[in-house]
Amino acid sequence: MEAQDGARVLNEDVPPESQDLSFVLASAFLSEYGWYAAIVCGGVYLLLQHLRKNRSTDSQSPPVSTSSQDPEVRRHVSLEASRRRMQEEQDARAAEFRERQQRLEEDKRRQKIEMWESMKEGKSYKGKAQQSTEEATSSSSLRPKTEKKPLRNSGYSPLSGDGGTCSWRPGRRGPSTGG
Repeated sequence: MEAQDGARVLNEDVPPESQDLSFVLASAFLSEYGWYAAIVCGGVYLLLQHLRKNRSTDSQSPPVSTSSQDPEVRRHVSLEASRRRMQEEQDARAAEFRERQQRLEEDKRRQKIEMWESMKEGKSYKGKAQQSTEEATSSSSLRPKTEKKPLRNSGYSPLSGDGGTCSWRPGRRGPSTGG
């Protein structure tokens, strides 16, 4: 009974309304801002983990010297260097291609302007355009032009069935005529 009296004495010192009030205040805070508090705690935890990982990787990595690297690292470095060289070559080729395309576009634009001006003056613009295309084709082809042979014989017609290796013709389409 004395233990119960001692417990009663402790409970009697603090009024029951204040005990319930602190619990109510804590539950009201958590019900109002509980999700925000959980998100903030999770963010702080992730930030601490990130900082701890960065600190451990910085302290563990020794200064890298090229003479004492293992073959895997040397292979990786040489692979990156070759990739960088190939990318630079590709960039240079792309720049040349863009310049060439710009020159061609400029030539076309100039030709169109010349054609328009000659058309305004009442001259024929087709003659100049043909001359410029002939100059472009003559400079691009180095071998002389040869005569082209006709692809088919003048006496042969595949629709007539004359000559050739096969003289069979399919029958007429449609129903047979009979009486």
